[in-house]
Amino acid sequence: MSVFVTIRITGDTALFRRSLTERKDDFAAIAQRARGKGGLHHRFGVGDGYVLVVDEWESVDAFQAFFGDPQLQTFIGSVGANTSMQPEITVAEAIDSPDAY
Repeated sequence: MSVFVTIRITGDTALFRRSLTERKDDFAAIAQRARGKGGLHHRFGVGDGYVLVVDEWESVDAFQAFFGDPQLQTFIGSVGANTSMQPEITVAEAIDSPDAY
């Protein structure tokens, strides 16, 4: 069964937004790697001083192996994350329900 993963990362959201355009090829390459390692769905949201990542992964292990990559962590810092703070990560089993859409 797949898992949903949310990650709340504090940082410079203006830099993050610029990076989505200026470094779009880097983001696309990371997305390709994620899909190859078990990533099923991925979205970003931006709040007041934080970026929210909402993902679905084949398994917790697949997510942890991908997210723990030192190169990915360096990239995250380079696009505005405050690396002095740990991100807030929530993992939950994805389940079916009659009201899903």
